[in-house]
Amino acid sequence: MMKVKVFKVRLPEKFLYRDQKMLDDFLEANEIIKVETAFVSDECYWSVILYFEELKPARSTVKEPKAVKYSLENDTLNADEEKILDALKLWRSEKAREQSLPTYFIASNKELMSVAKYKPVRKEELLEIKGFGKHKIENYGEEILEIIESV
Repeated sequence: MMKVKVFKVRLPEKFLYRDQKMLDDFLEANEIIKVETAFVSDECYWSVILYFEELKPARSTVKEPKAVKYSLENDTLNADEEKILDALKLWRSEKAREQSLPTYFIASNKELMSVAKYKPVRKEELLEIKGFGKHKIENYGEEILEIIESV
């Protein structure tokens, strides 16, 4: 069943980090289906509407190894991976500007670093990277794969 949650990401620095952290934690714990954002200029905040499905904790009756998504643990990239990361960050900035979204809506730095390290070549491989669900891959998968290929 699809649910809806609304977040308020306030821009003044004393709120921004906390609001963003709450949003990031929520994004990590749920399968996001659709995102809508609006900037409320008179009060200086982003209104973020998330349509999501809760990720249900696996039942413990069957002991199957849980699929571990790839996530960069040690933050070291080689020169080629740095080039991919720079290209991905540039793309993310352009996307964010086009869509009037904060960059972390497109992908977090950690997600982009994981992509640079893992170098997926097919959309299915993007699913193996922590932070990439169906929605993100449908919206940005092709472009991300093209960037990896072109660098």
